[in-house]
Amino acid sequence: MNVIAGIGWITQKEYGCVMRQLRRSYSEMGSLRSELEDESVLAYPAKGFGKYDLASRMTCCACALALHDAGVPYAAGWKQEIGILGTNSDGCLQSNVDFFEDFVANGRTLGRAKLFVCTLPSIPVAEAAIYLKCQGPLLYMGFSERRIASLLKQSDRMILRGESAAILAVDACEKDAVCFLLRQAGDVRADSVLGLEEVSDLAETRASPEELIGALADTWRKTNAGGAPQADPRGKGRL
Repeated sequence: MNVIAGIGWITQKEYGCVMRQLRRSYSEMGSLRSELEDESVLAYPAKGFGKYDLASRMTCCACALALHDAGVPYAAGWKQEIGILGTNSDGCLQSNVDFFEDFVANGRTLGRAKLFVCTLPSIPVAEAAIYLKCQGPLLYMGFSERRIASLLKQSDRMILRGESAAILAVDACEKDAVCFLLRQAGDVRADSVLGLEEVSDLAETRASPEELIGALADTWRKTNAGGAPQADPRGKGRL
């Protein structure tokens, strides 16, 4: 049986971790990156972060938050057998639209920041895997309905088939992201996780990321599995 060991999330104005019961605000992507580096959620500088499109930045940060929520460390000098399975509604469509609009307005002028464009929907999860040193299976999948629930079920199947001992299942676009770390139940304490079926059921009935995040936080508090909420030394809000 597999379980959810950590959940990281980002909206347009806030980010947080479900198990750690953290909710914090940020102003824009640059400040989010700085805050996550200060808090060691991003364990070391991401050299390629400046060339990432927004979906890639959201994906990388959400995956790092999920690992942080689960207490799973990573470092530049060593790799882990963790897979990443990603999804969203539009692939890299927005990146291509932004590139085309920039080209129409400015032409292909040498030195322009938007000369690089993400064309494949797998690029955001690939960038996250490179940064987090995840060398498990890497895959993007599109789902016609119940996207997050389907994402979790596919990740569960991959672990059950022995393809990876752990999977980061991430739904990320330019506006919001949520990432779940799935692990085998025997690899983590029973009082530090949420049931996969319970989380999947919540995902099927919540229309927006904000609703799902709120429902997950409520469920975690009711289980009281994680003990007291983690203190926020900067005095910001908690879930």
